Amino acid sequence: MTKIEAEKRIKKLKDQLQEIDHAYYVLDRPLVSDAVRDSLKDELEALEKQFPELITSDSPTQRVGGKALGRFQKYTHAVPKYSFDDMFSFEEIEEFDAKVKRFLDLPSTTDLEYICELKIDGLNMSFLYNDGLLDKAVTRGDGFVGEVVTHTVKTIGSLPLKVDIKELEVGGEVYMPRKSFEKMNKEQEKRGEQPFANPRNAAAGTVRQMDPKVAASRDLDIFIWTIYNYQDLNLKTQEEILLRAGELGFKVNTNHKKYKSIKGVMEYFEYWQKNRAKLAYDIDGIVFKINNLAYQEKLGRTAKHVRWAAAYKFPAEQVTTVVEGIEVQVGRTGALTPVAHLRPVALAGSIVKRATLHNQDEIDRLDVRIGDTVVLQKAGDIIPDIVEVLPKLRTGKEKKYKIPETCPICGSAVERRAGEAAHYCTNSNCFARQSEGLAHFVSRQAFNIDGLGPSILNQLQQEDLVKDPADIFLLKEEDLTPLERFAEKSAQNLVQAIDDAKKIELGRFIYALGIRHVGEETALLLAKNFQEAGHKATNLNVKKYFSKLSAEELKGIAGIGQVVAESVAEWFANEKNLQLLDKFEANGINFVLPKIKAGTKLAGKIVVLTGELESLSREEAKEKIRLAGGSVSSSVSTKTDYVVAAGESASSKYAKAKELGVKIIDEKEFLKLLE
Repeated sequence: MTKIEAEKRIKKLKDQLQEIDHAYYVLDRPLVSDAVRDSLKDELEALEKQFPELITSDSPTQRVGGKALGRFQKYTHAVPKYSFDDMFSFEEIEEFDAKVKRFLDLPSTTDLEYICELKIDGLNMSFLYNDGLLDKAVTRGDGFVGEVVTHTVKTIGSLPLKVDIKELEVGGEVYMPRKSFEKMNKEQEKRGEQPFANPRNAAAGTVRQMDPKVAASRDLDIFIWTIYNYQDLNLKTQEEILLRAGELGFKVNTNHKKYKSIKGVMEYFEYWQKNRAKLAYDIDGIVFKINNLAYQEKLGRTAKHVRWAAAYKFPAEQVTTVVEGIEVQVGRTGALTPVAHLRPVALAGSIVKRATLHNQDEIDRLDVRIGDTVVLQKAGDIIPDIVEVLPKLRTGKEKKYKIPETCPICGSAVERRAGEAAHYCTNSNCFARQSEGLAHFVSRQAFNIDGLGPSILNQLQQEDLVKDPADIFLLKEEDLTPLERFAEKSAQNLVQAIDDAKKIELGRFIYALGIRHVGEETALLLAKNFQEAGHKATNLNVKKYFSKLSAEELKGIAGIGQVVAESVAEWFANEKNLQLLDKFEANGINFVLPKIKAGTKLAGKIVVLTGELESLSREEAKEKIRLAGGSVSSSVSTKTDYVVAAGESASSKYAKAKELGVKIIDEKEFLKLLE
């Protein structure tokens, strides 16, 4: 066969296989037997082997390619992937409808058209086509920047490698069907490997595999629910988007439904709450969207959520299980937290084996005993919580539990301080305390050292390479490369990340120290006080300044109470802690102070935020308050100057502000104060 003849044959084979794959994976209507499809694919592979220059990226033979090299490439989404606001009652849904009408300046009696879709419990992704060919598959990431995982996603048979439009970006959900999940977990267990907790975790882990052959073996699937560049296709409604996506060859969930008013949303929700078990995949609620795309564009979005759609989540599931044991975990401050070990039980799509019991008071309140049958609940499908004990199921063999008098890790005495619910290990050198302290030190709000997670820190401790946080900054490549999990490149990357972290804002540094009762906001207040005192940001100045402040002087700082003041004074009076500060200086830590605007209306003011701002995220608002010379508090008191109530008049903070006579302002007034 000549090259010209081969080129023609290859095109026909690709077209035929594309039609067969679409019918099989998308329409669930096989056109031919597997043997016929395999035969056609074998012929195509043979021709491509003979004429490799004729291989193109849309060929069915290219779904499984080579392994990805190194870390995944980052990609900035052209259209940010904002999340949907979660709602849990029909009253919230009705208020959503009323808000939309007010925003659009429509009479309250107007009926708006809604499209309801199933909320697939999978991985939100974008798929970009260039010159009609699949160019990139990108994870949602933080909504603005995701990771390119095209090499694994190309293995999904229902995703077209080629479309009839030159430039296209669609969004959808990558998920793992229940049958595929069960099959995969059986294979995991056969190999002696840890099974995945739920299909969503399995899907997320699969798309981030380096080897696409692993992804190909796990039977992922996709539902497409949006076309981001719908204007290019002259589409006017969400319903048209779904229909057009199907026409282009994408797999679209056929269970969507259009309603002429908000009342239909409740009907749709109730039906699927009762019937979701019949589906071949997991859902955790429904999504309802304004059908009219012009209205969607006008409504826009807040800092976090779109205003034209929301998720109506199924209520938290409750199940019963048995408490098989209770043990305590030791945290960075030495606090002992009791944890219930449960008979494994499926709850809200995952296997739950543990639940926190918080402290001895909570154990006593619930009267939880080892051997008890308990009611377990996941609040918002996330956090497992024991909400009730079923005492009538007791046999008499159940055992009451008391937090031990000695630390289970180091054997030191345990104490419960006056006025506190927690029990504490009294040994500051306890291995567990040090481990948790190191994990806190490198956490996102503190030094934020990429690649230095708890397991690596634990390994470094065991190898005696890190005894305290300052030791982290002495690590060299030759210390890391002999260790398990490290190669030359990963060692280089970690050492570079550590070096990059040496320059840090003072507030983050103080938070990283793990001083008891000092959270992120309190650390920022202390840093602000240091800055306002006019000191230069050097290690020596920080050490001198805070070690000289008494608890009473610290209490004089706006936002600092008696308990926090005593804790900070105690920390800086400890000679061992002062030596640690010296060690940080010797190891190259340098502080940065933020540039605070002078003479602003918020200078020296304490602000409490409640509700959701439309123009700023909560973190952005906090940062602007701080740069304007103000401080942010999480609770309302007589010292609070402003409560910013963004569209929220029923919160506990709003009520407390009313009671204390604290000034309440809306978002518009707040933005004026920032000017």
